[in-house]
Amino acid sequence: MASVDPRTTTAAGSDIRVRFCPSPTGLPHVGLVRTALFNWAYARHNGGKMIFRIEDTDAARDSEESYQQLLDALRWLRIDWDEGVEVGGPHAPYRQSQRHGLYREVLDKLLAAGVVYESYSTAAEIDARNEANGRAKQLGYDNFDRDLTDEQKAAFRAEGREPAYRLRVPDEDLTYVDLIRGEVTFPAGSFPDFVIVRAGGVPLYTFVNPVDDALMGITHVLRGEDLMPSTARQLSLYRALVDAGVTDVIPRFGHMPLVLGEGTKKLSKRDPRADLFLQREKGFTHEGLLNYLALLGWSIAPDRDVFTLEELVEAFDIADVNPNPARFDQKKAEAINGDHIRMLQPADFAARIVPYLVARGLVSNPPTDEQHRLIAAAAPLVQERMPLLGDAPDLLGFLFVDEVDYQEDALSGLPDNADEVVVASVGALEIIPEGEFTAAAVQDALAGALVEGLGLKPRVAYGPLRVAVSGRKVSPPLFESMELLGKAETLRRLDALVRHRR
Repeated sequence: MASVDPRTTTAAGSDIRVRFCPSPTGLPHVGLVRTALFNWAYARHNGGKMIFRIEDTDAARDSEESYQQLLDALRWLRIDWDEGVEVGGPHAPYRQSQRHGLYREVLDKLLAAGVVYESYSTAAEIDARNEANGRAKQLGYDNFDRDLTDEQKAAFRAEGREPAYRLRVPDEDLTYVDLIRGEVTFPAGSFPDFVIVRAGGVPLYTFVNPVDDALMGITHVLRGEDLMPSTARQLSLYRALVDAGVTDVIPRFGHMPLVLGEGTKKLSKRDPRADLFLQREKGFTHEGLLNYLALLGWSIAPDRDVFTLEELVEAFDIADVNPNPARFDQKKAEAINGDHIRMLQPADFAARIVPYLVARGLVSNPPTDEQHRLIAAAAPLVQERMPLLGDAPDLLGFLFVDEVDYQEDALSGLPDNADEVVVASVGALEIIPEGEFTAAAVQDALAGALVEGLGLKPRVAYGPLRVAVSGRKVSPPLFESMELLGKAETLRRLDALVRHRR
């Protein structure tokens, strides 16, 4: 029976070191953010360190724009790191494209230790040997070059061949205990010796990723389930790194569950729900989005979905993550975000909706003092009913325009007596002195004129007034909205609806 390598780390508490190491390709997506979040929460819970490095060795796909977007994403989300890009640290540089000299030094140590060897076989030669030996072609490389003599190597070089470098895979089972999934064993012979550096000296991900982890002292590798098949190769390479004296310990691994979209498919990067910046544009708070992403595989309690980031850090343990796939539910995410919006202090909430009002062209950038005053006064009217900050322009936009934009469904839903209701309302509101035009006074005047005077039910009585004031069937509280608009503007809008209908 296979056993776990005794050189596996026993680091705990403040000795824990995790890493977040994305490639700068494309826009950041929510699955990537969930990985960053769990690493961050685990490090913060234990008082350990989080290292943020960039895996940018794929020149054809990597971009500086994507790198800046990664920084923007983490800064918006308030996910900080202790070492890495933009911060520095004892293991700089933290971009793989700047570490090639280090990789060559490690390769030399592995060669000297005999755990890596030169390989000259071409793909055609491997296929021919497999066919000649009755070996299935899909089994790939046959470990032919393991024991080449110096004379054979010299002969290949004389032909102008450059060697690739392959790791000598252990001829035994490889076992580790996954922090989320328990014991996992890869049987001996599951894969052949594999290339870690291509001919010409180009190092591959399967080499540089574990090497960086080793050189940076990473103790816990927490990553997505889709990377689990590569763990056997990483364990093989780690054994070699220890044997060669590059590091002393092998890290522990934990593989987080997939995030699903529709059906049983992994959430596609092209799915709008996966687009982090689109979610921000819609109006997610960083607290609300991180709360929801934490629920994709973890929970703080069986009967509780809403919690602060401080509570997440206090409670989080990677061992509590559920290995089963988690589905991204946009409606639930927005509902949880709404809970976080309601948890904000009024002034904080008011400040957070400003960018959305600016983007819609409803207020200047920066807002004037009068616009700030109106935003601060209006914000409490909608904070309790908004799932997304991006709802603010639709709910409050009417307060910042000169002409009301009547929605078609609002006009078509007006009752036959709408003009009568509006005219009666104007008569009642005109009596209120300018300096006493408060929500309470407006409510008393309208109730007297419409509910008592015309015998209307409140829903019927106030519907036309809501359309006149906001242009919509649904708006912030009517009487408070009228107070914010003021007496003159309220009366002008009531009169404008009557004229619009004629």
